[in-house]
Amino acid sequence: MGDRPRLLYLITEDWYFWSHRVDLARAARNAGYDVIVATRVTDHGERIQGEGFQLEPLELVRRSRNLFREVAAIAELVRLYRRVNPDVVHHVALKPILYGSLAAWLTRIPAVINAFAGLGYTFMDERNRLLRWCMKTAVKTVLSFGYSVVLVQNRDDQDRLVGEGIAPVSQTRVIAGSGIDVAMYSLQPQPTGIPIVVLPARMLWDKGVGEFAQAARQLKQKGVRARFVLVGRRDEHNPAAIPEIRLNEWVKEGVVEWWGHREDMPAVYAAAMLVVLPSYREGLPKVLLEAAACGRALVATDVPGCREIVRDRFNGLLVSPRDPSALAAAIEELLSDREAREVMGKRSRNRVIAEWSCLQIAEQVLGLYQDLVKVQATNRFRGSV
Repeated sequence: MGDRPRLLYLITEDWYFWSHRVDLARAARNAGYDVIVATRVTDHGERIQGEGFQLEPLELVRRSRNLFREVAAIAELVRLYRRVNPDVVHHVALKPILYGSLAAWLTRIPAVINAFAGLGYTFMDERNRLLRWCMKTAVKTVLSFGYSVVLVQNRDDQDRLVGEGIAPVSQTRVIAGSGIDVAMYSLQPQPTGIPIVVLPARMLWDKGVGEFAQAARQLKQKGVRARFVLVGRRDEHNPAAIPEIRLNEWVKEGVVEWWGHREDMPAVYAAAMLVVLPSYREGLPKVLLEAAACGRALVATDVPGCREIVRDRFNGLLVSPRDPSALAAAIEELLSDREAREVMGKRSRNRVIAEWSCLQIAEQVLGLYQDLVKVQATNRFRGSV
């Protein structure tokens, strides 16, 4: 591969890489990196290879609890890291952080970025304290291996990791997500006709999908004329996945429509009068950034990640999590006020351009890559003297 530095992304699902990291990977490729993508391949393998990235299919499964399978997954990563010998590895989300950090330590990979996409289901589960303790201990241990930078998407997550002693503040960096293509997600005029209210997310309980269905039911019972639409895949490997039978029950009842996974999200946002995300906690939700870039007013919960994007009564409304009635009231308020929606939508678009364009975010992450490569070069020079 010559003198080009090798950058390896480890991410559990190819569709997640494609939706959340492909723009960053393109920027790295254009900046002179050889990009390798290690992931479980389902339906985006050809696209990834079509970008000129080296694809390394994995058997890693997020929800597996089989001990032998997990040990085999770590061994698979050790073989991969030894063979590819990357200069920098970028682990995205909890399982890649845990297993990838161990593999990187065993194979003496010189630089590791451990990127939290939010503090996930297991990490945040208040009901199982033993599991949370084990998870925190495991994360703290692997983050201490080798030269590792911990990347989070909001200050709340940084404060929590540092405050609970999982990572020192000197090891952490805050970079707000992976950025938005503001040309693809362009400003859209307000739609007309029966209002469409969209919740774009994976169909998980902790995305607030249940509360959205309850809010839709309340508004329909009040006689509010609107279509309430869920857009997103089920993600059956996540423990918070909503059973398909429940989704179909809501659809049959006439409470919501479920459009499933959509490739044409700019068109979905163009059709939406309002975009809603009543999540329990986020890193930095890309769907809210996409909707904001399209000039949509937003309704979200006042939780980490969402409140980074939505300023209450500036570019949307914030409500308490797990509160269907408050969610319904916020939706009804904005549906009845076109002028407020238009003003908030323009403010949303301006905020994305000012803070979260993919060029700005890529510049920050590429700067981090460059710093890591320079550290390696300095260490190699000192070692040779």
